[in-house]
Amino acid sequence: MVPMDSIVKQNVLALTRCGHGAAEATDWFRVGLGLYYLSGLMTDETIDFKRIDKDFNRFIYQSIGKGHSITSVLQFMSGEKVVPVVDSPRFMAAFAEHCPHVPVNTIPFLLSLNLGVAKNISKVDIGGPLLDWIERQPTPEGDAPKVRDVL
Repeated sequence: MVPMDSIVKQNVLALTRCGHGAAEATDWFRVGLGLYYLSGLMTDETIDFKRIDKDFNRFIYQSIGKGHSITSVLQFMSGEKVVPVVDSPRFMAAFAEHCPHVPVNTIPFLLSLNLGVAKNISKVDIGGPLLDWIERQPTPEGDAPKVRDVL
């Protein structure tokens, strides 16, 4: 798991400052931090979610205030509001520059992972703008199965 250390915090805050206006900056913060969190799940190590979530939630509270949590960040990232962020060339360039620990080409996979978890928890249909966006992205495997076929 990517630890919530000063480097991650600095990277996410630098990304946030690239957003134009408070709403966009907040959305970029959510997506950047959420991608760090999701990328950290790709490990064989045992994850202490209670400790990790506490660290992430503390950083979220200190950065964008109350009413936000890692849970709300992941919910935001499973809905259509994330599409304008990840579809933005400005966001992708800023993310690549400021958040090098999470390769840009992994974003569709990480978002599909998050959608899969959301589907398992809520049992709702995950079809919609985000799934459509994920499926439009090039895959490194070429003819890999589409997300909606796997989920």
